[in-house]
Amino acid sequence: MSSRSFLTAAAAALALGLGAPATQAAGASALKAPPAAPYKAVSSLVKLPDFIPGLGQLFVDPATLPAGPFLGYDHDGRLVNTTYMIPLALMKPDMHLNDLKVPAGAKVDHVDIMYNAGHPGVEEPHIHIVLWNVPAAQESRVAK
Repeated sequence: MSSRSFLTAAAAALALGLGAPATQAAGASALKAPPAAPYKAVSSLVKLPDFIPGLGQLFVDPATLPAGPFLGYDHDGRLVNTTYMIPLALMKPDMHLNDLKVPAGAKVDHVDIMYNAGHPGVEEPHIHIVLWNVPAAQESRVAK
C-alpha cells in the first residue's frame, strides 16, 4: 500500500469514528494544563520550546513515546488537541489506527494528518495525527 493510500485510509477510518464517544487517554483533569502525572511537559523531556506554534504547550506520558498521545494546550491552559506522532518505520500495510485515545470529556471536532521530517523527541520521519477539540476557526489559539 502506498503511503498516500495508507494516509487516505487512516483519515477515512478516523473520520468514521468521530461521532463515537472518546476513548480515555487521561482523566478529566487533563482538560486543563498541566495534566496529572504521569504526563510531563515535552519541553522538560527534549530540547523543544515550551509552546510549539500550531500545536500548543505539549504534555506526554514518557512511557508512550514516541507515539504519544501528546496533549496540546492553548495559552490559557485549555486542551485544544491530542496528537499522535507515528514513525513511518512503524507503519505496516496491515496497521490499523483504531480507537485513538483522547482525554475523558474531550470531544473531537476534526482531524488533521500531516508529514513531519523529524524533530527533537521524534527524530525520524513520522506523521502527526492531530485530533482537534476545537473548530478549525479556533486553531489560531495555538498558532503562536
